[in-house]
Amino acid sequence: MQSQLEQLKQAAIDALKTVTDNESLERLRVEVLGRKGKMADLMKQMATLADEERKLVGAAANEVKAAIEAAFGEAEGRAHEAQRAQRAQAEWIDVTEPAIGVRSGMGNLHPVTQVRESLEDLFVSMGFIVEDGPELESDHLNFTALNIPPTHPARDMQDTFYVDGHPDMVMRTQTSPVQIRGMRKYGAPLRLIAPGRVFRNEATDVRHEHTFHQLEGIVVDKGISFSHLKGVLETVAKHLYGADTQIRLRPKFYPFVEPGVNGEVTCFLCKGAGCRLCKKSGWLEVFGAGMVHPNVLREGGVDPDVYSGFAFGFGLTRLVMLKYGIDDIRHLEGGDLRFLKQF
Repeated sequence: MQSQLEQLKQAAIDALKTVTDNESLERLRVEVLGRKGKMADLMKQMATLADEERKLVGAAANEVKAAIEAAFGEAEGRAHEAQRAQRAQAEWIDVTEPAIGVRSGMGNLHPVTQVRESLEDLFVSMGFIVEDGPELESDHLNFTALNIPPTHPARDMQDTFYVDGHPDMVMRTQTSPVQIRGMRKYGAPLRLIAPGRVFRNEATDVRHEHTFHQLEGIVVDKGISFSHLKGVLETVAKHLYGADTQIRLRPKFYPFVEPGVNGEVTCFLCKGAGCRLCKKSGWLEVFGAGMVHPNVLREGGVDPDVYSGFAFGFGLTRLVMLKYGIDDIRHLEGGDLRFLKQF
């Protein structure tokens, strides 16, 4: 009888090697270990054995049963693993693949992103590079290197977020530090734009926000003059507001340029006739610009006796508000899908 038990054990183990699903595994379990299974039949035959032989066969039967149950446990694990692999293969999707033809639930590019990418394409076509910089900036690059030393009154014009424990670090108030970083990195000649977020400690209302976007640019080369600046600004204005757009430049103080100008374009809504958008003036203020101050060139490692340059800055957030007639700047950073889905 002990040989029969060994034969049953080996037969069960061999059968389990080919089982790959739970249903077949359960059928085999009933066939071998069920109440009416092969193991139960052999155990019934023990009643006909003598006492001494019954003890030996009983011990062997327990060992065989334990070995068979262990083999079932291993087979069950293999079956579960095979089923998981099959399910994973059946349910696999490429999450990086675009949902072609499916628009439901998909988002749109933020209006600021749309305008920024449009301007980036324009400037790249004119030979500019697009450069990025850190939003947590050093006080030196954000102010001092731009000809705004600690005692300069121009610092009062930009309410600033400082960092506790790090008095030399600020949340950048402008993207102008990237101009310094660009000159130090690439030298001259240079054509560079720097789009990005900036931060100011503003009391928020319909026209003011603590977080907004700018795009600044700089050109440094030999023989650069104000006429080059005006030509670039006219190209940008016509790109934004149409071929008939005109610009005018009026003197304005900026510490990092000399001379500096305030740039205005003819109102795209009324074509210069005067309306509510332009406050009846016919003009919209959209940028500041000027010839790069020699001190700024020196901070960038450029010799002002050899090179000259111009710089300009657009408030991307303001351009978006003008383009789409948005009357509250807070909508652009609010994350309200009802507003953003319009674009």
